[in-house]
Amino acid sequence: QVQLVESGGGLVQAGGSLRLSCTASGRTFSSYFMGWFRRTPGKEREFVAAISRRGGSTYYAESMKGRFIVSRDNARNIVYLQMDSLTPEDTAVYYCAAGYLSDTCYSRICYSPGPYNYWGQGTQVTVSS
Repeated sequence: QVQLVESGGGLVQAGGSLRLSCTASGRTFSSYFMGWFRRTPGKEREFVAAISRRGGSTYYAESMKGRFIVSRDNARNIVYLQMDSLTPEDTAVYYCAAGYLSDTCYSRICYSPGPYNYWGQGTQVTVSS
């Protein structure tokens, strides 16, 4: 089992940047495929980005490509989400998730929240216009 704690959220102006961190407990962090999702009130949880167990493969939602970068440091049990060129539409609670998914994200399975086994509590990101 793994526990996830997100940090780094906050208030930023449009066009600004934030870096979110997700720190995991336990010794087996490198065995988990990691994802980032976000949720706004009244909407379903939305896929943001994901990264394979050793960081060799990354996946992004179309609207995040070129603006967000996901990375991980298995030695420190941390996964990051660097977010640049933020817009008010990026305002949401951001969650990290861990799961036993294939590194290939076969059939885009990693884009769905269902296959992930563990979730953090989320961190609020607010982008002002």
